[in-house]
Amino acid sequence: MSWQVDALLVGKAKPFRDQEESAIGKQPVDGPVAIRTLGLAGDEQADPKHHGGPHMAVHHYPRDHHTFWRETIGEHPLLDDPGAFGTNLSVTGLTEADVKLGDRFRLGSAILEVSQPRMPCWKIEHRFERKAMVAKIIKNGISGWYYRVIEEGSAKEGDTLERLESDASDWTIERILLAIAYPKSVVEIPELEAMAASELLGPSWRGGAQQKIDYIKSM
Repeated sequence: MSWQVDALLVGKAKPFRDQEESAIGKQPVDGPVAIRTLGLAGDEQADPKHHGGPHMAVHHYPRDHHTFWRETIGEHPLLDDPGAFGTNLSVTGLTEADVKLGDRFRLGSAILEVSQPRMPCWKIEHRFERKAMVAKIIKNGISGWYYRVIEEGSAKEGDTLERLESDASDWTIERILLAIAYPKSVVEIPELEAMAASELLGPSWRGGAQQKIDYIKSM
């Protein structure tokens, strides 16, 4: 299957709150953009400790979720923007429930592999000036996800995102997010142990799975 790309977006680090900077404000690229191991050419991360790197090279936030947010927080001018949630890749019709860890996609001439959910942070709430958005993202499994770049290439708005492989794992991005990040999720230790051991899953989420195992065992 394939989906049309609404927009490819990049951002520059800018003052955001107090002394902190952020590159969450992504803007559409006009014309082809190179897709490299560390992400789209021209894209920046203000906090390299928590953002960027090969396991978080390209951020995909489904355009579909903008409808959910209009129903939840009301009309907001950012919801007309494909980069509202700091996404690099805006596509409609593909969500966390449809995408599994390790799925491979062709984007233009590049090949991407799904690597982990996106862990939301306070910057989303600060940008929208709305509280409790992070909790709603996790509870509803609408985090978006990251790709690692398997083959570098380039792409542009209007290209297709084509799924090439979908048999590397049985976990959807929604399942991983809820199992590891949602405190009220029902999850067994063997499943978390398998996630913690999976080389397909980004290191921060493998660590999160182990932390949840330790917490369950301590109860």
